[in-house]
Amino acid sequence: MSGEFSLAILAKAPIPGRAKTRLVPALGPAGAARLHERLLRHTLATALAATPGHRITLWTALDHAHPLFLELAKRHDVALRPQPEGDLGKRMHHALVQADGPALVIGSDCPMLSPALLGTCAEALEDHDAVCLPAEDGGYALIGVRYPDPRLFDAIPWGSERVMAETRERIAALGWRLACPATVWDVDRPEDLARLSRSHPALAGETERC
Repeated sequence: MSGEFSLAILAKAPIPGRAKTRLVPALGPAGAARLHERLLRHTLATALAATPGHRITLWTALDHAHPLFLELAKRHDVALRPQPEGDLGKRMHHALVQADGPALVIGSDCPMLSPALLGTCAEALEDHDAVCLPAEDGGYALIGVRYPDPRLFDAIPWGSERVMAETRERIAALGWRLACPATVWDVDRPEDLARLSRSHPALAGETERC
């Protein structure tokens, strides 16, 4: 997978009250939605610096025809596809199956992702069956596989601190080789905002309640 690779980004439309809801107490519905939009734009820019636009798919949710999605698709030649019904595992598995080969899946809330780190993860799939970027909160910010298998996502307690640990168990049960090139953090909770302001002040934007 050297050079260019398939990348799926799970992306919610920035609708106030429905995007980044755990940040609403700190930022208000509109402020949380604006931060979500900035994070998504940043994530796509990072992805485009790592692989061509035609290898990137935005898997949309909430409003598949949202103006932001249409703008990004037109400007950057990325594909838009609606996320299917089901839990996070079903949606990620669907994205990996549709990639038709080795692929990575990410969200839009990890500012630590860089073009180099995405490239490292893609290269890891040349001699590993799966790759993950564990998150400090017990989840993960990226998963990639050489060959998708729905058992990888069975009975995972999404949203809990056990996500990465359970995923490791699934990978071990499948007999797969796993690479974890780095541990990262993402922006999910109000306490993450101060860290975002320090590391990415332009991306953080407003941090007061709107």
